[in-house]
Amino acid sequence: MIYDKLRTILYPGLERNIVDLKIVESVKTDNGQTVITLSMQNDEAFEVLTERIKEKLGAKTLVERKEALKKSIHYGHTAHPNNRAPYAKRVIAVTSGKGGVGKSTVAVNLSVALAQKGFKVGLLDADVYGPDIPRMLGCAHETLRWGDNDKIIPSENFGIKLMSVGLTTPSPDTPLVWRSSVAVSALIQFLEDVDWGELDFLVIDMPPGTGDIQLTMAQELPLAAGVIVTTPQPVALDDVSRAIMMFKDIHVPIGGLIENMSYFIAPDTGKRYDIFGTGGGEATAKKYGIPFLGAIPLDMRIRTHSDNGTPPTAMGDEAVKNLYKEIADRLLGVLQ
Repeated sequence: MIYDKLRTILYPGLERNIVDLKIVESVKTDNGQTVITLSMQNDEAFEVLTERIKEKLGAKTLVERKEALKKSIHYGHTAHPNNRAPYAKRVIAVTSGKGGVGKSTVAVNLSVALAQKGFKVGLLDADVYGPDIPRMLGCAHETLRWGDNDKIIPSENFGIKLMSVGLTTPSPDTPLVWRSSVAVSALIQFLEDVDWGELDFLVIDMPPGTGDIQLTMAQELPLAAGVIVTTPQPVALDDVSRAIMMFKDIHVPIGGLIENMSYFIAPDTGKRYDIFGTGGGEATAKKYGIPFLGAIPLDMRIRTHSDNGTPPTAMGDEAVKNLYKEIADRLLGVLQ
């Protein structure tokens, strides 16, 4: 009877109850008082579940916590990283020095371009505070699903598998007020507890900057290449220089640099406008001795397709498709 009631209580942010998740360690009755012991780590979730349990079983119910064993996170070293994704032949990290340069758009379309070449591709949205990729792949309103093997089932669209923290929240506008340690723990779970299957490429959309998540991914995965996205403007190039040096310092091979929003072609006149400057990305690549993978224009079609959840590499016209296909070809050439 008590377990039946507990099965109606969902873990915060997940469409799964606390009994099936094996969070309920024990249920005991002591002198007429029900004592529920939960095995978990997250303080905020424990407070929420305590309140929900008391609503179901009565205010006098005692809810205790047994500290669950934490998964190891920082076992690896950037010089000798672990491999928490043995199912992926190659792991590519897409990052940027600052936000707003179109990094996630590049990660999505690079992934789709690789899938169109016949590769098995997974895309991990590690930008936990700005998980935009579900929208870009038309999966914004999907929720987390679990398979019979107690593994998370990734979403699939346009030939790629997707896992994002955006799929774990009750609605797309739910904010994630997480400390970095919680964010890192979630990403480790997405690497280990998602049913990715065998992959040729696991593409990781990193958050912007040079912080905890970038360092952890370099420690826990043998990254085949880092791909860096920038715009031509000096402010972005200053930040991207730091991202380049971060990859060099932590021994991650750099697959190349992509200049996004490189220029604008007026649709009525065909005139080119270099809104954010010109040539900065290619000059930066030359300065640091890394490949320049290509320039992507500021194009209304790319923006529209991305907002509509129809990646331009899959649904755009041939001119737009070829922009990303050529970048994927150049990256594959670097990786050979």
